[in-house]
Amino acid sequence: MQVNQTPVTYFIIKGISDDPQLQRLIFLLVLLMYLFILCGNLTILFACQDSHLHIPMYFFLGNLSILDISCSTISLNKILIHFITGDRTVSYTGCMVQMHMFGSTASVNLLILTAMGYDRYVAICKPLQYHMVMKIGICAILASACWVLGSVQVIPFTFIVCRFSCYSSIEINHFFCDIVPVMKICCDDTSVLEMLFFIEGLLTMILIPFVLTFMSYIFIIYAILRIRTNSGRLKAFYTCSSHLTVVLLLYTTLFSQYLTLNHSNTLKSNKLFALFNTAAVPLLNPIIYSLKNKDVKMALKRSCVGLNPGKWNDFQPSWV
Repeated sequence: MQVNQTPVTYFIIKGISDDPQLQRLIFLLVLLMYLFILCGNLTILFACQDSHLHIPMYFFLGNLSILDISCSTISLNKILIHFITGDRTVSYTGCMVQMHMFGSTASVNLLILTAMGYDRYVAICKPLQYHMVMKIGICAILASACWVLGSVQVIPFTFIVCRFSCYSSIEINHFFCDIVPVMKICCDDTSVLEMLFFIEGLLTMILIPFVLTFMSYIFIIYAILRIRTNSGRLKAFYTCSSHLTVVLLLYTTLFSQYLTLNHSNTLKSNKLFALFNTAAVPLLNPIIYSLKNKDVKMALKRSCVGLNPGKWNDFQPSWV
């Protein structure tokens, strides 16, 4: 294998497929999905300006929409740029920045989903304390902590990768700069990075938020089963179903993508799972959270006719 001993100044992004005919189809699909992601999540952000929705659930949902737009823009831009310009190259610095930003947004995304799970837990399991526990100041601190912690967690990975100087190839077998495909072409010793990847990456960044989120749902399910009326149980479950659906989709693909680091077909499967994470999930979020949510639809209607009363603490969970 030919090893590049000179400093790398740029990489070549291989993309999803080398087939020119298939590339047209991929470009159209990705472009349509990206436009829907932008429109859908911007619609949610617009709806969240309605003061009826100035409540914790939609505050966190607004953060999630910003993350979905950011994550998709960071990861899908090279597919669109390559088809339009024919340029597959990305500078070394640009690659490191993209890798760090994608890791940060993905990490913050998981923490925000965990915070949303906690919000559901308080609303259903401790409804009388909801307004006291989930005040706007507390929610702002919780969201800020998610953004700061999610961004800081990725710094060690970026620092170690930036110290690599030897690459067996400058072609990254992916559609953006992600840590796994970059590790695959590095001929330096990656054992420290792999250990950090599994210990901090999978344990701290993925597994712990996963456990915390589903611990919330264990208590939620137990509380729902104790509700005496069928209508009350259905309302409580309906309130959690959107968030639970997104969590299940996201964690399923993340575990499938990153728990097979040394598998021979990792890079091929990573592309599919990464495309689902960066395009399909952000596309499904607005559908799951808004099209089936009458509060969001009513907020959009009120915004159109200029009606906008209400306050943060006026909200009372419908299942109480």
